[in-house]
Parts: sequence; C-alpha cells; structure tokens
Amino acid sequence: MKGPGKIQITVWLLGLGGAALFTFLLIRQGASQVGMAFATARWALAAVVIYHFVVPVVLDATAWWVLFPKSDRLPLRKLLWMRWIGESVSTLVPSAAVGGDIVRARLASINGTSVPVAAGTVLVDVTLGVFTQAAFTVLGLALLVGVTGQRNFVRPTLVGTLVGVLGVAGFYFVQRLGMFRFLARVIARLANSPEWHSLVQGGETLDQTVRMLYARRHALVMCCVWTTISLVGGSGEIWIALYALDLHATFVNALILQSMVLTIRSAAFAVPGGLGVQEGGYLFVGNLLGIPGDAAFALSLIARVRELALGIPGLISWQVIEARRLLRTRLAAMVR
Repeated sequence: MKGPGKIQITVWLLGLGGAALFTFLLIRQGASQVGMAFATARWALAAVVIYHFVVPVVLDATAWWVLFPKSDRLPLRKLLWMRWIGESVSTLVPSAAVGGDIVRARLASINGTSVPVAAGTVLVDVTLGVFTQAAFTVLGLALLVGVTGQRNFVRPTLVGTLVGVLGVAGFYFVQRLGMFRFLARVIARLANSPEWHSLVQGGETLDQTVRMLYARRHALVMCCVWTTISLVGGSGEIWIALYALDLHATFVNALILQSMVLTIRSAAFAVPGGLGVQEGGYLFVGNLLGIPGDAAFALSLIARVRELALGIPGLISWQVIEARRLLRTRLAAMVR
C-alpha cells in the first residue's frame, strides 16, 4: 500500500499545529469565560449565517458573473449556488485552500459553460480578488492606525501585502504570456506520448480565453467593484456579532477586524481552515481595539459556526452532485 505523500503529511502537520494553537489560545483566555461570552450571542449566530449568504456570497457570485461573456453567461442563481459550494470546499476541506475555485470551475463546465471559459473566469476572478483584497488590507490598516495610534505593525503588514501583490502580478503576466500552452508542451514532452499532444491545443485555447477575458476592461472594473462591496459589506456580520456581545459595535471596528483578520488568515493559507491562526488574529486585533480576550475569541467562534452552518450543507450538495454523475456514468457503461 502506498504511504501518504509529503504534501499530505505537511497538511496534517499544519492542521495539528493549528489545532494545538487553537487549544492553547482557548485555555489561555479561559474556556469557561469564552463559553459564557459565546453564549450571549444567541440570536446573532443565525443572523450572521443568513447575512453572510445574503451579502458576501451573493456579491462574490455577482463579481464572478460579470466576467462571463454574455454568450456564455449562466444565470446568477446558478453561479450563486456554485460560489457557495466552492467557498464550502475551500473553508472546510483540509487540503483544498484553492480547491473550491477548481470545484466551481468544474460545476460551471458541468452546467454548460465551455471548460476554457469556466476555468478562465475563475482564474481572472481569483487574480483580481487578490489585488482588491490588498487594497482592502491597506484601508483596514489605515483605519487601525487612526483608531489606535499604533504604527509598529504597519511596516511588516505592508511588506507582506506588497510581496503578495508582486506574486499575483507575476501570475497575471505569465497568464498573459501564455503559461498554459507552455505547461502543456512541457508535460507532453515529458510524457513522450502522442495522446498527450492534444493537451497543448487545450492549453492554447485556455490562454486565448484568458487574454480575451482580460481585454474586457469594463467587466474587470465591475468585478473589482463588486468584490470591494463584498469585502466592505462582509464587515456587517462582524458588526452583528459585536453588537450581540455588547462590545464596541461600530462599523469602523468591524471593518478593521474584517480586513486585518482576513489578511492574517490569507497569509497563513497553508494552515487548514486557518485553525488557530484566525483565533490569534481576532485576539491580536481585538486587543488593539480594546476588546477583551474572551470576547475576541468568542467572535472567532461565531465565525466558525457560520463556516460550519453554511459549509457542511455545501459539501453535502457537492458530494450529491458528484455521486449522481458517477452513477449515471456507470449506468451508461453497463448499458453499452
């Protein structure tokens, strides 16, 4: 039997490290105090779940929808469903930090979109999303400095953000230069088999589709606009939680928490679900804003409940879809 690969071992080690950090922070803040603070949320749990689906998920689906050429555009309600499943996979599947984006591209192709357009729109959406989030990070950082007056964390945050932006900028340029045809040619040469040469044509088609999508400037701008509205609007669920916990419930504080915690979690994308990292982010930023540690940890737990409440049904829906397709394939093979 083949043993687990290095990537799987790394994922499990990072997951265990995140779980250990989560447990340490919970014990340090006092499990009973955190539990009492969390218990005061009550109605906010359902409100946060509903708000997240109605605002950020819908807005993110709209940002993806505008990237589709009109001739290939699926109904928004279908893309909303795909976006929800993709987010569920990215959030809850340990080894799928970007797996959710692959899943939504697959779902789009299953529902009638050509594979190049489905994959291309997701690639462009992810690329623009990173640039937009970088701007959101700078906004949150400026507000945090304005509210707290502290600047010691500004330089490392800006440096980290700049490194991320440069990395994605490089990814953007190689997309424009034709990276997929190049990769396909390398794979075909390594395989040294005629069957693999069709992959080169597929890579070239995807390159052409990506260039075509980037040439639609109005769609790119609107995607960035909708993504920005989603990021800012997503602060509303943190405001709801702050209000329910009777904390400093201002929209500025909510936006700062949303921006900084999202940045911290993105920087630690390799940790499954950001376990422990997200909690540490809430504690660090919450402390700067004068939020007690147990309450800050409770805020993170509310976010975890939202992830589970939306993510588990999303994963079940995805598995049902794949099971039905597999069953139809096997039945068709039996008929033959």
